[in-house]
Amino acid sequence: MTKSILVLGGTGATGRHVVSQLLGKGHNVRSIVRSKERLIASLPEELRDNDNLTIIESTVLSMSNDELVKVITGCQVVICCLGHNITLEGVYGEPRMLVKDSIAKISDIVKDTNPPQAVKIILMGTIGAANPDGSDELIRPFGERMLLGVLRIMIPPVKDNEAAAEYLSKTIGKEESSLEWVVVRPDDLIDGEVSDYQTTPKPSGSLFGAGKTTRSNVAAFMCDLSLNDSLWKEWVYKMPVIRNVLNDV
Repeated sequence: MTKSILVLGGTGATGRHVVSQLLGKGHNVRSIVRSKERLIASLPEELRDNDNLTIIESTVLSMSNDELVKVITGCQVVICCLGHNITLEGVYGEPRMLVKDSIAKISDIVKDTNPPQAVKIILMGTIGAANPDGSDELIRPFGERMLLGVLRIMIPPVKDNEAAAEYLSKTIGKEESSLEWVVVRPDDLIDGEVSDYQTTPKPSGSLFGAGKTTRSNVAAFMCDLSLNDSLWKEWVYKMPVIRNVLNDV
């Protein structure tokens, strides 16, 4: 069945893979991006003139609620690949809580529209963000805990990513009838083609250098979560870790 899926961060290094993979499977994609031209240029040539792609040139935080209602209504899934630009302004400028505030605004809109079926929210997180429910059961070495603490203070996007996951886990939780969610946590991100990957409920090993994850594999997993009901039921309300299998690192 063809689905309508809203992609946030479609021009990013991972988001563009999400958009192209969904279009390649014949699904309807709506994407809110700052630059329409940049998104089109990032797609394979055969997908650039695609009737299934609707591009909204804006940002979630700058759009009115009425505008967002029109974009979200009819979408079964929202995939968030938002991130901060790796520039001085992108890291330390406003909005510092880009991801968390965007997720919160989208969630409020979905709850207000009261869709007939729960909308799936898939957030691209990071292995550095511990599951707020404590289920990781991982006591990191003192040095890693110190470094994470410094990163939270010195680099706002780290705190933003953790806050977005915590918002879904604790504010939305498991009781909201209009929303379901999964936070996908890749290991060290690299470029590469779709390959074999593994998913686990929680991190293992060191936070640094334990594994690699291609951005295209992250996109493939998020697309599968969107389209495969059995896979969704396996991971709903969880924060799976995704890594390339050893032979593909």
